[in-house]
Amino acid sequence: MRKWLATLPLVLALSPAPAVLARAVEAAPGTTTTWMTVMLAGQRIGHLRLDRSLGGNVVTTTQDLKIELNRNGSVVPMEVLTRSVETLDGQPLGFYSRSTLSNADSIVDGQRQADGSYAVTSTVAGLATHTSLVWPTGALLSDGQRKAMASAIDRTGQYTLSLFDPSTRAVASVEVEVLGNEWITLPDGPEWLNHQREVLQTSRDVQRMDLWINARGETRKGELQMLGHQLDMLACSETCALAPVQEIDMLRAAMVDSPSPVTASMRRGGLRYLIHSGDENIQPLIATDEQRITPLGHGDWLVEVGDALPGGQPPPSAEDALPNAWLQSDAPEVRVLAVRAAGRDGSDLQKMARLRDFVSSYIIERGKDVGYASAVEVVRTRKGDCKESAVLLAALARAEGIPARVVSGMVYANRYGGSSQVFVPHAWVQAWVDGRWQSYDAALGHFDSSHIALDSGDGNPWHFTNLANLFGQMHIAQISPAPELAHSVPRGAAVATRDW
Repeated sequence: MRKWLATLPLVLALSPAPAVLARAVEAAPGTTTTWMTVMLAGQRIGHLRLDRSLGGNVVTTTQDLKIELNRNGSVVPMEVLTRSVETLDGQPLGFYSRSTLSNADSIVDGQRQADGSYAVTSTVAGLATHTSLVWPTGALLSDGQRKAMASAIDRTGQYTLSLFDPSTRAVASVEVEVLGNEWITLPDGPEWLNHQREVLQTSRDVQRMDLWINARGETRKGELQMLGHQLDMLACSETCALAPVQEIDMLRAAMVDSPSPVTASMRRGGLRYLIHSGDENIQPLIATDEQRITPLGHGDWLVEVGDALPGGQPPPSAEDALPNAWLQSDAPEVRVLAVRAAGRDGSDLQKMARLRDFVSSYIIERGKDVGYASAVEVVRTRKGDCKESAVLLAALARAEGIPARVVSGMVYANRYGGSSQVFVPHAWVQAWVDGRWQSYDAALGHFDSSHIALDSGDGNPWHFTNLANLFGQMHIAQISPAPELAHSVPRGAAVATRDW
């Protein structure tokens, strides 16, 4: 699904919470609240409320983000709330995250146990899973992050932070550069602030966030790039933060223009793409059994999409066939539906074709206002777009014992959302069939060579959301037929691109 949605909550989890500098000698009971307005490309899209509460030797930091994005005329509301509980010297006691990306909440609740481990309960669509977590050495929660950045105000140069994200239970090693003090204009007037820049480098992307903090360790401004636009978080009054949002079409911002039409006959054969990513150190695409990629240097990539051939990517692991919080293949309602859709006879190839066709007809309301729903929620509502189609198909496949993954990428559309000849963000499924990973697209009814894969994973929405900057950076320079890459027709009847 899309880092254009999760970049903001994810980055907020990697930044210090605006809060009063806490030292034991100055701690006092009570709650301090900071409001921030959230702007994208100069348009207000939501707000962030940050509360820091002190009680005894415990500090609780709560960040509540609410934004609204427009997708081709449909408003998609999002809310992400995170809470961290720590001692005044920065020792973690517990963490909590609630993401409202659809009609059902996704909740993560971690509580420290007597032995120092953390009991973690993950709940999606009302279904809970329980795991145990050993706290990563040196990882910081919100108040620990804030203290570390506040203590660096008077230094110069770089330092490193290990930041824990409650939503994903992942630790990010972030390089921080102290750039010095500056006058910054905020909605309520100018402030003298310390400028620090966070840089998080992954194998897929480089995320940069500029922060301006005051002498008490409060973050007063945050700035980053998302989909080629500047996103700003600015401290201001409650009235300012809660002002009405303004419309901005994120779908158009996420599209990648095609240099030429891609005809139906071209899509039925193999295709060869020349793609420029903007950063030669970042690989924006993945190799699959259907997609071969060749680096050309200077941020250019040759991408060839055709028939599935073994060896393009590793075979499935045990996790690729197991249920998880988003692909609840062990839920009774999913298992019943899988048996009904796949039938009791036939090969995995035949079953996957039946499952794909079943999902195509099962989702009867193509809602663009669904942020991201789990398989159980899709079963209950029969509503969604390409993401929900992919999540349900992957869960049904796993319920039938067929390893499956959700692929995030883009697909060609002649016309979509008022634009023509564009590649739009899209999701589909890879299934391990006949000794190789083969793709199935339930939203469109077929898979063809106009699908370009950027990532694949276990159905967790963060796989889709982590691609936001990639869409903003990619440029397709050339597309040409490559008939030698495809020797069979697409799996399923071709239909017009319906939605994203």
